[in-house]
Amino acid sequence: MKIALDAMGGDHGPMVTVKGAVAAVKEYGVHMILTGDEGLITEELKKYDFPKEQIEIVHCTEAIENEDKPVAAIRKKKDSSMVVALNLVKDGKADAVISAGNTGALLAGGLFVLGRIPGIDRPALAPPYPTAKGISILIDGGANADCKPRNFLEFGLMGSIYAERVLNKEKPRVCLVNIGTEEGKGNDTTKEAYKALKKAPYNFIGNVEARDIPAGYADVIVCDGFTGNVVLKLTEGVAGVIFKVLKDEFTSSTVRKLGAMLLKSGLKGFKKRFDYTEYGGAPFLGVQGILIKAHGSSNDNAVKNAIRQAKILIENKVIQEIANEIESLGDDTN
Repeated sequence: MKIALDAMGGDHGPMVTVKGAVAAVKEYGVHMILTGDEGLITEELKKYDFPKEQIEIVHCTEAIENEDKPVAAIRKKKDSSMVVALNLVKDGKADAVISAGNTGALLAGGLFVLGRIPGIDRPALAPPYPTAKGISILIDGGANADCKPRNFLEFGLMGSIYAERVLNKEKPRVCLVNIGTEEGKGNDTTKEAYKALKKAPYNFIGNVEARDIPAGYADVIVCDGFTGNVVLKLTEGVAGVIFKVLKDEFTSSTVRKLGAMLLKSGLKGFKKRFDYTEYGGAPFLGVQGILIKAHGSSNDNAVKNAIRQAKILIENKVIQEIANEIESLGDDTN
């Protein structure tokens, strides 16, 4: 099993990607291919003790920056760490690719370099979403702002396969994000999507309102990328405010500080459940290869967990399963 890692991607570059890769090699036994500036990567590797045969470097002379235009960057920067990593998967030299770099460029690269799975109209981001009942999958998390009913149908299928094979959910509950739980709610697109999802060969249980998403009502949360991105960022913002308010309250007096000390372990566990670094990244499902987008501000723990996620996707043959099951949706493209 070989996993390609864009070592130059993200806010902290090779400092955290290399550290995360070394930790993954030791813990998961994977073989890592680090793409990027060989000199910088080598200097970082010197800091650690690890099985040397399990990490290799592919030197690249370019890097895609956050301010680069996605499509132009993929087409022009052929020797960038991101494009080289994608081509390793395309050429069968790696089983998965991970990057914390420019999101738009990575998604464009997934489409142009790896290509779509036949039968998939729109690949989608599927970030993990922590709920009161564990981890759910939100799909689409931001790749497709405008969608057709067919796209929602595909998102539900891909999310269901991921939830079953990676999250070990038996008959994952698939829900459509809407402004009400009744079948007739929503705009024209969501109404038509509901009709399509009702006939789907997976466990669609109806609409879910935004307030019920954090409660864990759905294992697979289906929506267009615009809605999904708003849900993710709103949740992130609310969680940040809650943690800040709790900190302010617990440090406002000596008595409360003592109380906080008693609750410390529980509060750490609570925070860990909502820490994105524990989940690694979001798979871009629907392309012909395993592609994981890690958060731009990922630390080494997030990189390590993104590698763990890639390993699980590879072992459970998620891409092959999507390709096999897409035919079950028929050829309706409306």
